[in-house]
Amino acid sequence: LLFPAIASWLALAAAAQAAPYLGMAHPWQLGFQTPVTPVMKQLYGMHDFLLIIITAITILVLLLMTFICIRFHRRHNPVPSKTTHNTRLEIIWTAIPILILVAIAIPSLRLHYYMERHEEADLTVKVTGLQWYWHYDYPDHGGFGFDSYIKKDADLKTGDIRQLAVDNMMVVPVDSTVRVLITGADVIHSWAVPAFGVKRDAVPGKLNETWFKADRIGTFYGQCSQLCGVGHGFMPIAVNVVSKEDFNAWVKQKQGESGIVPAVQTQMNQALKPTTPSAPAAATPLAKPEAPAKNETPQIEREEKNSQEKGEGKPADDAKNPETPQDDSDEDKPADDQHQ
Repeated sequence: LLFPAIASWLALAAAAQAAPYLGMAHPWQLGFQTPVTPVMKQLYGMHDFLLIIITAITILVLLLMTFICIRFHRRHNPVPSKTTHNTRLEIIWTAIPILILVAIAIPSLRLHYYMERHEEADLTVKVTGLQWYWHYDYPDHGGFGFDSYIKKDADLKTGDIRQLAVDNMMVVPVDSTVRVLITGADVIHSWAVPAFGVKRDAVPGKLNETWFKADRIGTFYGQCSQLCGVGHGFMPIAVNVVSKEDFNAWVKQKQGESGIVPAVQTQMNQALKPTTPSAPAAATPLAKPEAPAKNETPQIEREEKNSQEKGEGKPADDAKNPETPQDDSDEDKPADDQHQ
């Protein structure tokens, strides 16, 4: 009976390896999902490191309390000690927690800065959270985009996972650094994929950034991790990690559906376009400055002449203008004397 059991177990293991990997929680799973990115692997290691420390602290405290309860029981210690201070003991229980916190802080800060650093990305995907679905844009590949809705129960097919399957998955290539720009269009959402170690809020009016590099082909699921309304529980996230060849084929398909001509193809068409050499243009001789005509009067002389003509005609104009003051005539003087 032992050999058939081992053979069946090996067959199941081989079938599991051949089947597409599903990055999701499984029944009776203990611990995190299997990490597939450098960030999640370090988070997994940090979790195990902290688990060891907290287990050691718990066991130490339990042993000390057990020793105190037995050693200082009234049957074994009828006369209690009246000691109030112990300098050596106080230094020990102050220094040891400080050393433990320093041992936790150093790898924690190192991991924090590793998660937040901006590596040179192979492609960029912009994620927009809406009520209650996700929108994905690929600005590095012509800017095409699509919506991702949860599949209803009536639309589920064989192999689809209820409450996690979507109609359009986000597709990325394996072993490639993906920069993810995350924002919201209405309320605050949160884009989280546990197997990637990614969880970043989608805030309206703000563009958050994170990154991941998946080293395994498969489909990885997540969910919105921020209360965003009545449909919060129906915003699954599905990321399909494929080979680079399959990713390029998928990009061409999406570009064709969106009517986008790849930039590389456009450059190739321009390079292959036949060009006819044009004849060199004939040199145009420089134009010589034209000599002024003999009968042409310079502009300054014309202006002076006009001003002189106006000056000669000024008395006539004054005679016509009644408001122009005139000198008193001799006929008016006797009348003035008589009046005086």
